[in-house]
Amino acid sequence: RTYAGEAFAMGERSPVALINPAASARMAVAESLTNLCAASVANLRSVVLSANWMAAAGIDTEELALFDAVRAIGMELCPALGIAIPVGKDSLSMRTRWADRDVTSPLTLIVSAFATVNDVRRTLTPELKGRANTRLILVDIASGKKRLGASALAQCYGDLGNEAPDVDDPALLASFFSGVQELNAAGVLLAYHDRSDGGLLACVLEMAFAGRCGLDLVVNPADVLGDLFSEELGAVVQVASEDVATVQASLPGITCIDIGAPREDEEIRISCGDEVVYRSDRGAMQTLWSQTSYQMQKLRDNPDCAAEEHASITLADPGFSSRTTYAVDEDVCSALVSRAGSARPTIAVLREQGVNGQIEMAAAFERAGFQPIDVHMSDLLEGRVSLLDFPCLVACGGFSYGDVLGGGGGWAKSVLYHQRVRDEFAAFFESDRLALGVCNGCQMMSALKDIIPGAEYWPRFVRNRSEQFEGRTVLVQINPSDSPWLSDMSGSVVPVVVAHGEGRAEFSGGTEEAEFWNAAGDQVCLQYVDNQHEITERYPANPNGAVRGLAGLTANQGRVMVMMPHPERVFRAYQNSWRDQSWEQDGPWMRLFRNARIALA
Repeated sequence: RTYAGEAFAMGERSPVALINPAASARMAVAESLTNLCAASVANLRSVVLSANWMAAAGIDTEELALFDAVRAIGMELCPALGIAIPVGKDSLSMRTRWADRDVTSPLTLIVSAFATVNDVRRTLTPELKGRANTRLILVDIASGKKRLGASALAQCYGDLGNEAPDVDDPALLASFFSGVQELNAAGVLLAYHDRSDGGLLACVLEMAFAGRCGLDLVVNPADVLGDLFSEELGAVVQVASEDVATVQASLPGITCIDIGAPREDEEIRISCGDEVVYRSDRGAMQTLWSQTSYQMQKLRDNPDCAAEEHASITLADPGFSSRTTYAVDEDVCSALVSRAGSARPTIAVLREQGVNGQIEMAAAFERAGFQPIDVHMSDLLEGRVSLLDFPCLVACGGFSYGDVLGGGGGWAKSVLYHQRVRDEFAAFFESDRLALGVCNGCQMMSALKDIIPGAEYWPRFVRNRSEQFEGRTVLVQINPSDSPWLSDMSGSVVPVVVAHGEGRAEFSGGTEEAEFWNAAGDQVCLQYVDNQHEITERYPANPNGAVRGLAGLTANQGRVMVMMPHPERVFRAYQNSWRDQSWEQDGPWMRLFRNARIALA
């Protein structure tokens, strides 16, 4: 109901420990803070850290490195910043031996930073926005130092270096944190990305990749490599041209350098003064940047999916966009519900062992005017609760019985093999009550198709084509339907979250698929679409490989609806990782929950 939240960020600079263990620990803490700084955090003192130490105990040099690193942050840096490390974990066996060989991992510290957030709406991302009349400003906490030790550049040449980045002035880091928070609160910052993991070039290129645009980048002719590849503390921010002076004024004592601007096209240009010394384009650079991940993904996942995703880097792509055929505004939708009456009908929020989506689901239905009731399958099996006491039920997402019998398989069998409960579900589905199954609930209800009127042609849901769990945002098209769940929503294309390992619709074989599309094809209420709003089977726009983008189904005159995506996770506007800027309170999926309330009036 509020805009408060929580932020979590991480930092690690393990290669630096090979040069200076204490500097490595300080940089890990600092990187976690420069990452966390993108969220709206009240002050540094509200931040708490968790430290995960890994070292090879039993080796004098490694024990000394661990001692120096712990002292550096536990007794020096964190007290200076006013930050506590209340929890952590030690793994002190980072050494192995076989035959006549020893392998020792360097000292490694993983720092997790956590803080409460005043307003999630003010969270900054690396995505470059509003490209015209904006500038990119390097906020340099290292005061001009450009140490290349343990950098990605050094590693590319099989080298290590002698001098590594460090936190030279904790007060400057604290000033940076508070200054960025002030600028963010004032609405000055359009985009933000820290530079300490990869250096300036990696930082600004990742911003261009996120914004799918080009760059004009200006570096110092006297030290091009130091400018581009030193992994010193700092960040790059995007601001309107007229706000450049405001940034400098809000960060006293910190060097702020105008390093260029985004381009309207996708060209990448690096200049030394007036001379362009490097020229490429966003697609080529992002393809190169993604190459290592792509090669790993080909080995780990379905290689065809990996190839499709990698190829999309250079495709002409407008990015996400939405199309709604109904009012998303909260006031308009609330007025519809108010006409349905002030009474709050109950809804059974159904779950089973392993289900984990019931809280979000209850919150969405409560906001729509329902009184959600937590109903566990054990309540039904033991007769404490009857489904027939409810006008509406929703089966939630998660991993019932760990999906060991397939997605939703065990859950469905707990219904089908208990005669009284089976009869109760059958009576519910045959009535004029409403039923919704989401993700694991969709898988479960598809396995109950024999007792759902009109669902005899439904497919089952099996392993994703990518062979991996898919957690991402996708676009779906809402088809014309007689379902009360989707009243007035047909023709819309909206983003939604998916989170499943078994979401691919599969038919048994023979003529079953043809019979489905001939006899029950109009039951397909949701289909995955690409960024051109075309139905797709291409990964990752279609996250699971479902035939014809099948994402949701209806039966019994639309009163029973199942869908693999999670509308309950994005019913508020700011729960969407991408949103249309016109969405202020409700997300477009809130209409689905309010439609159910109106249907029960």
